[in-house]
Amino acid sequence: MTTPSFHPVPHADGTTPAIAFRFTPGAPDNSSPAIVFLPGYMSDMSGSKACAIFDWAKARGRACLTLDYSGCGLSGGSFAEGSLSRWRDEVLALIAAKCPGEVVLVGSSMGGWLMLLVALVLPAGKVAGLLGIAAAPDFTQWGTSEEDKAALSAGEVVWEDNPYGLEPTPTYPLFWRDGQAHRLLDGVIALNCPLRLIHGQADGDVPFEISLRLAAKLRSGDVQVCLVKDGDHRLSREADIALILATLAALPTAP
Repeated sequence: MTTPSFHPVPHADGTTPAIAFRFTPGAPDNSSPAIVFLPGYMSDMSGSKACAIFDWAKARGRACLTLDYSGCGLSGGSFAEGSLSRWRDEVLALIAAKCPGEVVLVGSSMGGWLMLLVALVLPAGKVAGLLGIAAAPDFTQWGTSEEDKAALSAGEVVWEDNPYGLEPTPTYPLFWRDGQAHRLLDGVIALNCPLRLIHGQADGDVPFEISLRLAAKLRSGDVQVCLVKDGDHRLSREADIALILATLAALPTAP
């Protein structure tokens, strides 16, 4: 795995966290769009999907960028100060610094929501395609109970059991409020590029129906949803990784 580098990203609150990233520039004769992988909530670029995609791209001479959002992994900053807006701006800064040409955005879970927000900001023609893996747009709405919404509205931190680790998972009021301001599933999502969605039907965290709702809201006509009947939320088994890479390889890119 390529040694991580760091890129300072200034924010409006006066902080400038050093954002950890890995980047392979690709071969000079490979004109394919750069792949940008966006991890999920409280995840980072050391995860199995991020590593598999990075190694796959590097072996094929294709440019690839992975990163840790501020407060996550190797990056500086506080997780409690994280938000979709903040992390979106960090992704945009890294793309501007490392990816001068077209990009294909790949988002896992919350990263699938972030990938849409990034694509909506980038200039027309910059995004050649999108791949969502158990994408979770609007989870601050459908994934939060009314009781927890009330607590978050009152400024309280909500803690939930974490099936993937020993420590409980926090949701901070800042993240929840910002997420509610970035909801996408209530209207048309103005993206026209090819888009693929992979979702496990045994996903206990993000219902697979979310990918079906997302597909219906996208303006693009080139949208396909692949459901893995026994797939869980992580989609990190060998067969799942193979499906993700095959889908990425076959993804047509916008002209």
